[in-house]
Amino acid sequence: MINLVSLNIALPEKINLNGGSKKLLTGFFKKPVDERIFLGESGFHGDGVGDSRIHGGQDLAVCAYFVDHFDYWQAELDKEMKPGAFGENLSLSGINEKQIYIGDIFRLDEAEIEVSQPRQPCHKLNKVFGFQGMACKVQKTGYTGCYFRVKKEEYVKPDSVLERIQMGSGKISVDMVNVLMFKEKKNPDLLNKVVSLQELSEEWRKKFRKRL
Repeated sequence: MINLVSLNIALPEKINLNGGSKKLLTGFFKKPVDERIFLGESGFHGDGVGDSRIHGGQDLAVCAYFVDHFDYWQAELDKEMKPGAFGENLSLSGINEKQIYIGDIFRLDEAEIEVSQPRQPCHKLNKVFGFQGMACKVQKTGYTGCYFRVKKEEYVKPDSVLERIQMGSGKISVDMVNVLMFKEKKNPDLLNKVVSLQELSEEWRKKFRKRL
């Protein structure tokens, strides 16, 4: 059973990360909410990103992370992990990257969301966790979480049920796309399948088309 453990949002603010020389504008540090929030095509109201050139947009409207990975990260980093630790809007349990497919559609309260791509770990993770190899570690483990686009706008409550109502047409898991992006970069069979996957975000389809 898939559970919504926490619904998290934050507006961007300038923060000094790990004693850096300058502050960065970021919406990473999301906090759990206890009231319903409207989910529009660009994401939750009251939520935002620091750099809209590389984050946000309709294909990356909602970020999810799978809290079943938290035990691994706590042991690896010797640090307590709480919902929102990876800057995610949806902290989910009972599912992971191998069990969720590009194009899967879920009902979240009265809203509907569709899996669009894995989350691509960036350098900011290194700064947030105080570990220079964090982004690479996320890539290697495949514990990336994923993004959703919004198919139906509506209000969402923090205790909403997440229900899969349609499977992705290609049955290509988030994990398989991660493998293609970071490990088996020129796997011809997988490349051809993923490039033709209409539900995959346009940005990642462009990247894979270049490899072909």
